[in-house]
Order: sequence, then C-alpha cells, then structure tokens
Amino acid sequence: MAGFDKRVASVEDALAGLQDGMTLIAGGFGLCGIPENLIRAIQQRGTRDLTVVSNNCGVDGFGLGVLLEDRQIRKIIASYVGENALFERQMLDGELEVELTPQGTLAEKMRAGGAGIPAFYTATGYGTPVAEGKETRAFDGRHYVLEHAIRGDFAIVKGWKADWYGNVIYRHTAQNFNPLAATAGRITVVEVEEIVPPGTLPPDQIHTPGIYVDRLLCGQFEKRIEQRTLSA
Repeated sequence: MAGFDKRVASVEDALAGLQDGMTLIAGGFGLCGIPENLIRAIQQRGTRDLTVVSNNCGVDGFGLGVLLEDRQIRKIIASYVGENALFERQMLDGELEVELTPQGTLAEKMRAGGAGIPAFYTATGYGTPVAEGKETRAFDGRHYVLEHAIRGDFAIVKGWKADWYGNVIYRHTAQNFNPLAATAGRITVVEVEEIVPPGTLPPDQIHTPGIYVDRLLCGQFEKRIEQRTLSA
C-alpha cells in the first residue's frame, strides 16, 4: 500500500496488527453485508479474547459464529442473539460476556465513536435493565440515559464497490451497520466485490469516504441466506 492507494494483496496483510484482547467492530446485519472473508481469516489466525461489537453474532457455523465455535470471543456487544444457538448457550452458561444494547443505541454508539463524541443521552432503555448502573438525567421533563461511544482497535466492513482510494459504495440493505462500523475503527479494513480505478465511481453515490478506510481487499462471497422460507 502506497500513498492514497488502500489496496492490500491478502487477508493476512489486511489484518496485520490484530492481536489477542483487542476490540473488533464488525459490520453487517444477520448475514446481510458481513465481511465473510475477514471473519474466516480471523478464525484461522486464532486471535483470541476478542471483544466483538456487532448487531448480532452470525449463525452457527457461519459469520461471526465461527469465532464462537473456537472460543475466540470473550465479550460481545450486540442487539440480539438471533439465529445462533451456540451464542445463546454460551451466554446462558456464563462462558461468554454479553452486553445487549438497543439496536438504535448501538448504531449511535458507533457513529458517535467515529465522530469523536465521547457520550450522548438517549431516552431508549430508561426504566429498564438497560439503564442499570448508568447515569440518567432529565431534560424538559423526560428522562434520558447516558451512553458511551464505541471505538474499536479494528473495524471489519463489507462493501460492494470501492476505488483504490477506499471510497466505498454499499449495495441496498447490505449498507446496514457497515458505514457506522467503518468510522469507528482505529484501523478499518473493507472487503468488497469489486475494486475500480479512481474516478470511476460517481462521487454522489459514495457512502464511506476513503479517509475512513485504511486497508482495502477484494474478495469472493458466499452470501448465505440466514433463513429460507418456501411455500408449497
């Protein structure tokens, strides 16, 4: 990688510097828009004791679920357990530290981290277990909970197209948490389906500017369907 060119040759180069005990922010929602290749590479590296921030933790045997199988995640900050039976079992057995966070609050915690905002107040969760142990305050007669921003040592993101400079476009609902995650990593790694020369992408269609991206990788994707429903 030289100058503004964010391309790297391999997943090993993309994840250089990822160490045990780090905080990893992962884009995606369910299995939609997840950085499949980077997750699998983390599993193969054997990086352990990770704190993972993601909307959920994939499914059994795919996505972030493969890191649960190898006991590589120490703590996860997520919105819901979802379709992952292993996630549920490890949480109930006390093997996995879980911090469940309302979905909108989780998104804002990432956005705030990327924007340099240390904390913010939200009405979501007041009067529920979500607010236990947190500072609360009333504004104009309504109660709010203080939530702290999230920053990760690494952010791994799935895009659709990008140019060499790291300007990224996401495709439809695969946008989800990815743009927020991209801003919140001290090192942000993006894997995409296609990398094009600078000037190819329309500037008004860019979702994540290249200034947020440190490393860029082109990959092949399975794009597995989380739950398939068929009618007779």
